[in-house]
Amino acid sequence: MLYLTYSAGLRVSELVGLRLENLIFSPRLSIHVVGKGRRERALPLWRETATALRAWLALRSTGQATEVFLNRRGTAMTRSGFEYILDKHVQTAAQRSPSLLTKSVSPHCLRHSCALSILQSTGDIRKVALWLGHASTQTTEMYLRADTTTLLETMNSTVPPTLRKGHFRAPDQLIELLRTR
Repeated sequence: MLYLTYSAGLRVSELVGLRLENLIFSPRLSIHVVGKGRRERALPLWRETATALRAWLALRSTGQATEVFLNRRGTAMTRSGFEYILDKHVQTAAQRSPSLLTKSVSPHCLRHSCALSILQSTGDIRKVALWLGHASTQTTEMYLRADTTTLLETMNSTVPPTLRKGHFRAPDQLIELLRTR
């Protein structure tokens, strides 16, 4: 669940609402997502994500529920159930990285991490918007402010102005103007 949420940039509602019929196995494993505002998108999955999802499907109980992710009662996973599982994994990860305990790791953090990863690898905000299912790139522009690598690339691609050593000496006209004020 965590891997799929991160790699596909899913909202929690999209993850827990993912049904078996939304999985497309051929020619390559992908998912069909119905997101906010009933916007639909088809997302190919990384090989690693597809392998993990296939492994989950092999272990998944074959109850009546058509959702991909089920709780221990065999019914559809809920938003709070996913938050509980994420928190368990954050606690486990905090044993290696104690700084995680001071951070707020929400399910939506996985979506933001996916967005920044796509932005860093493609450099194209339109691709991020397409991947996340945003109706407009305006919604996605917040990732431009969060990703400082774009700013650093811009800064490094421009030529800094040349400055001459010396002291500034105000012209007489400026001094006169300031005196009259």
